[in-house]
Order: sequence, then C-alpha cells, then structure tokens
Amino acid sequence: MELAQLNDPEDIQLFMTDMGIQKSARDRLCSAAYELLGYISFFTVGTDEVRAWSIREGESALGAAGTIHSDLARGFIRAECMAYDDLIAHGSEKQVSEKGLLRLEGKK
Repeated sequence: MELAQLNDPEDIQLFMTDMGIQKSARDRLCSAAYELLGYISFFTVGTDEVRAWSIREGESALGAAGTIHSDLARGFIRAECMAYDDLIAHGSEKQVSEKGLLRLEGKK
C-alpha cells in the first residue's frame, strides 16, 4: 500500500530496495495475467517510434505482421529479428548486426 502511494520514481526505487522488493505487485500481476492468457510481446523499431505488440505465444511471423496491419501480412516476406537482451547488451541494431546476432525469420 505504501509503495502504491509513492509518486517519485527515485523514492519508489529506494523503498523497494530497502524492503527487498524486486518487482511491484502491479508488475507481477500484469506479468502473471499476460502469461496466463498465453501472450508475449514483440517490438517494432523505427526511426520515429518503438512499439510493443501483443500476440499469442507461438504465433508465426506472418501472424505477427497481420497484428500490425493486414497490408503487412499480405506483402510479408521476412522479418529482421534480434533478441532484446542482445540489443541491450550491444546498444544498437547496427552493433547487433555487426556481431552476427540479427536473424531473418520467414513466414513460419
């Protein structure tokens, strides 16, 4: 209850550290609900926007493209993909590509 009443991100982090809390109840509830419903997130990245999309776990790349827009599904050939952890570790799409960690995913 005390955590929910805090507004300042720094105060929230200090409180959580002091209490040994790694994730808030809200974050744990959202993660559990997402998992229970069988959803995962995938991200699209452009020069002007980064967006998270929800799809069912196991959905094909073609189905994911259709989630964004039906025109993308009709013209879909392949997607360039990278793991989130690789992006964070290397700092940019260019660095991930140079390390050989960018992969192409087909329709399946």
